[in-house]
Amino acid sequence: MHKIKISNLYEDIEKSITQLKKDPSPVLKSRAVVEDALTKNEAFYGINTGFGVLANKRVSEDQLKQLQRNLILSHAVGTGDLIPKEISRLMLQLKIHALGIGYSGISKETFERLIYFEEHDLVPAVPEKGSVGASGDLAPLAHMSLPLLGFGSFWNEDGTDTIPAEEVLKKHNLEPIELQPKDGLSLINGTQLMSSYEAYVLEKTLHLLKVADLLGAMSLEALQGSIKPFDKRIHEIRPHSGQQTVAENVRNLLVESEILESHRNCGKVQDPYSLRCIPQVHGASRDAIAHCVNTAETEINSVTDNPLVFPNGDIISGGNFHGQPLALVLDYAAIALAELASISERRTYLMLEGHDGLPQLLMEETGINSGFMIPQYTAAALVSENKVLCHPASVDSIPTSLGQEDHVSMGSIGALKLLNVLKNVEQVLAIEMFTAAQALDFRKPLKPGKGVEEAHRYIREQIPHAREDHYFKDEINMAVRLLNEFDLISELPLK
Repeated sequence: MHKIKISNLYEDIEKSITQLKKDPSPVLKSRAVVEDALTKNEAFYGINTGFGVLANKRVSEDQLKQLQRNLILSHAVGTGDLIPKEISRLMLQLKIHALGIGYSGISKETFERLIYFEEHDLVPAVPEKGSVGASGDLAPLAHMSLPLLGFGSFWNEDGTDTIPAEEVLKKHNLEPIELQPKDGLSLINGTQLMSSYEAYVLEKTLHLLKVADLLGAMSLEALQGSIKPFDKRIHEIRPHSGQQTVAENVRNLLVESEILESHRNCGKVQDPYSLRCIPQVHGASRDAIAHCVNTAETEINSVTDNPLVFPNGDIISGGNFHGQPLALVLDYAAIALAELASISERRTYLMLEGHDGLPQLLMEETGINSGFMIPQYTAAALVSENKVLCHPASVDSIPTSLGQEDHVSMGSIGALKLLNVLKNVEQVLAIEMFTAAQALDFRKPLKPGKGVEEAHRYIREQIPHAREDHYFKDEINMAVRLLNEFDLISELPLK
């Protein structure tokens, strides 16, 4: 089975599904175990029993298919806004990947229909709220599964609207399928809502960590900060991996800096922490994200439904659906991301104060012009909002299923919050980007380090120097787009 890595998320998913199309034998072997179990006069949870608190109630053989259908319909009670199409697609893909590992016992027909949906970009529309992150992401995954039965809806091609599943199935000459015993449970037990949000955010975060180092270096040059706190020797005697990497990144970006040389002997002893402690702060976030990535990769390459079907014929109920491993790192990732924005906003603020030869508010004529004053307000607001969003969801638990499910992870809430934190962080970093670019303009004709100079040139090709007040929102939007582009950092010496 092809393993999925966050750093190569979308390519690895494609490889996994392609492999399963060619060789679905793990699915078929697992299903054979379920078929054999159905011939025995034994109780198997969710296959011939009720669910949750109803696990002790046997279901007759002639009702087993209805049991699975009822499971999907009864659990599709999600609410709130729809999950973004890209993340819903990830949910579907990660569910296929998990089922394909071969311990879920799903039927060939149901599995092939999921493959068909993915192959033709038929992405189910899923409400974002309703999971407590423990018995699997039940409600979201039930909504993901509704189109199999002809219910629910799919996203349209550009992700701006939804289309009833019944219409889409007819267009593709497909009939709703009849779920087989165990199918419904295999579909809705699992952590795919939590893991899809986490994978989506972490894949973007691995890029943003490098961008944050670049922006820190740009601001350092613009503010004529010292290179001394990035001395390799300092970080060798406190050898956190992330800290060392960030310090090296900044040193590499500032190679051949004329700005550094111009103030090397200026007599300033220390810079504010938002400059001096970039390696320590960015580095701590890097190390936290590395832990989160490790957990996410373990999770998305795991089997998280229940009961689990083993090759020797054992069908065992367990708790792999419990989202606690994800819930903790979803909260941790949000905190690590938020700190990148927190220190970024402080650097933006420093550049507006008018120190070291920079004009106050980064415009030569103020009074009639507010300059870069108000974008910093926005950054401050978003940083403050992140402080609220970073309250951990994982410390909460509310019993469900009449007490049978008496401890839950609330990881789904952490997942939704994490995406909001990411969006806020992107905006804050974007504001630092075009603020630092503006400040660097005032250092001419002195040149910054080669890496900073190259990034500054790339930004200036899209965002011009501001000489008077105008509609800054367009520039913030452009900066958000630029910071997410690989081309911004592709030629820079960044790890």
